[in-house]
Amino acid sequence: MSTHSALRRARQVVAATMTPDIPADRFDWVGPDGTVDRGMLVEAKEAIELLLSDRAVLHVGRITGLPIEASKRQQVSTAIVRIVFDRLPARRSITEETLNAALAMFVEDVALVRRDAVDTGVLVRTPDGAAYQLQTR
Repeated sequence: MSTHSALRRARQVVAATMTPDIPADRFDWVGPDGTVDRGMLVEAKEAIELLLSDRAVLHVGRITGLPIEASKRQQVSTAIVRIVFDRLPARRSITEETLNAALAMFVEDVALVRRDAVDTGVLVRTPDGAAYQLQTR
């Protein structure tokens, strides 16, 4: 099962829990007789656990299209940069080369994400542009 399918199924489970009136025939994990396919739900649970782990980046493709609207794109960029710094060994600053390599694990347009983070003040760049530091506010 694809991660996308598993997440769709997980959203359906939450929707069915919150709105019990939703017809069961709308869910592929509910049979015509009303029985629940436990195997499908177990796969959905395992996909969610994977996405919550440090291994998620190995199973989910890189972001290829960032939002066009600047404020939304900057929110995504900020989240990516914070994730990168959370996963790197604790350092005061990192080189641009290291930052680019780490960002490339998540997103295609590394320069745009880096610029957004600097523009919003999430990242501070050294005067020579060689190193970056996460701004903790």
